[in-house]
Amino acid sequence: MSTIANDLMRLEVAAKIELLVIDTTVVGGDVYYLVNGVSAISQPVVWQGQTYTPYAVRATGFEQRGDGPMPRPKLQLGNVAGLIGALVRDHQRLEGCQVVRKRTLAKYLDAVNFAGGVNPTADSTAHYPDDVWYIDRMSVRTKMQVEFELASPLDLAGVMLPRRQIQARACCWEYRASECGYTGPPVATITDTPTTDAALDRCGRRLASCKLRFTGKDGLPFGGMPGAGVVRAV
Repeated sequence: MSTIANDLMRLEVAAKIELLVIDTTVVGGDVYYLVNGVSAISQPVVWQGQTYTPYAVRATGFEQRGDGPMPRPKLQLGNVAGLIGALVRDHQRLEGCQVVRKRTLAKYLDAVNFAGGVNPTADSTAHYPDDVWYIDRMSVRTKMQVEFELASPLDLAGVMLPRRQIQARACCWEYRASECGYTGPPVATITDTPTTDAALDRCGRRLASCKLRFTGKDGLPFGGMPGAGVVRAV
């Protein structure tokens, strides 16, 4: 049985610590590491080497049942200085952003959280499983706080899984972008006609177009799914 499981079976359990990671990069923002409190030495909390900023944040409603609809937790963030309100305004209300809820016990926190930098029970592997959710919508916005409704990855309205459409013959990557990865000289036009003119160099987004640019290399970064068109008789 794991260390944290043993502790949970005791009548007196050490203080639980809840930390939140809010990833807004999908809407052009940053990753925020937040905790509602400070360490034993009144400093930001450090867990697994990552610093979590003290902030007025509260997440509730994660309880799950064996029947009925999936839970819709609430994430409440203080907005006294207008910071969260500005973030919501500038980044599409944060809809679709990932929220990871991390939980452990105070006694397992990194040693840097304690006086003298000493914690004999520090254990970065002792924690609950991470809870992963996504912001579905902003439910409340006032001068004091902003509240979001969260949804599980399988319970987002209008979300298609997988997140990108399955296309057997067409690549969905932007030519020469990071997903494509091609940075070489001009190769061919959009019809796969060879060219050395950079102005005419355009990818036809076909598997053959990809092969022209990555000849002799292991694997192709082709953004389509050729296997989706293969049907096998059973």
